[in-house]
Amino acid sequence: MPRRWVADLLSDTLTQPTQAMRSAMAQAPVGDDVFGEDPTVNELESRVAALLGHEAALFAPTGSMANQLGMRLHVEAGQEIIADTLAHVLRAELGAAAVLSGISSRTWPSERGRLVPSGPLGLMSVGAGPYQVGTALIVVENTHNFGGGTIQSLDAIREVRSVSREAGVAMHLDGARLWNAHVATGIPLSDYGREFDTVSVCLSKGLGAPVGSVLVGSAALMERARIWRKRFGGGMRQVGILAAAGLYALDHNIERLADDHARAKRFAAAVGEVAPSVVSPDLVETNIVMLDVSQTSFTPAELVDATGARGIRTYAAGPSAVRLVWHLDVDDAATDAATDVVADLLR
Repeated sequence: MPRRWVADLLSDTLTQPTQAMRSAMAQAPVGDDVFGEDPTVNELESRVAALLGHEAALFAPTGSMANQLGMRLHVEAGQEIIADTLAHVLRAELGAAAVLSGISSRTWPSERGRLVPSGPLGLMSVGAGPYQVGTALIVVENTHNFGGGTIQSLDAIREVRSVSREAGVAMHLDGARLWNAHVATGIPLSDYGREFDTVSVCLSKGLGAPVGSVLVGSAALMERARIWRKRFGGGMRQVGILAAAGLYALDHNIERLADDHARAKRFAAAVGEVAPSVVSPDLVETNIVMLDVSQTSFTPAELVDATGARGIRTYAAGPSAVRLVWHLDVDDAATDAATDVVADLLR
């Protein structure tokens, strides 16, 4: 049996579907999605496309596949994407863009994953002909996972978009946690979405669905994405059972993300009082808290082991970082327990 944690803060991918979500899944009308005949999938795709200000969408089994499809649509083999050094598409998707699509990549340095226009615009290479690899796509992540839930500035996005459009370079948004940025800022999802040629959003993180992401873009791009989804092994049949969970999540689990943000900030404020060099509540923008253990007696692995021994599951996210992620299965009591344990260890 899996261990029962007092607070499982490993990731917001751990959420369990509620009984109401399971009921919605069980009752969903279904059809063959490879033929475009699953009514529940079609409804989900239509709703997400509209929310993000695009024409069409495609349901994918995973966020990684949605991102890989988005990149493949814009980049030919031998061309490059550019992204920041902490980007999920380069750090956590196991080189899929290179392996599956022959895509090259370069990175710009960033602080906490935050987009500064000079980063991508200074790196972008256009018009070098046969002498250098050409940039075909800029990838932005919002919120930024390994940056610690960082929200990207819409003004910065628009500045990059203006220049890249003139240069003929497309933009893809890894919006796995875009819902969190929307709830934290109040900026409409469509305001973010319209600045990108394609956007991927995840249903199985903070929104609590068991499976699934959605890629949005133009109708023409989504027709091509459907072909590439099949090539990548993502053609699915009566998948409305899963899409129904996504529809339920859209109706019930977006606004409640504010609770996750509040709990993460409350944790950071309390731990920051004990160990100000480890975490500042001012740096916690959404549901992710990064602990910098470089000035403590712990390595990340040692702190993860120490919290785990006391029932608090955390994640070693780098050479000096431990990550904690709040989600709908972490309530006030679990937050209080995590706060007590981590503060005691760092005291």
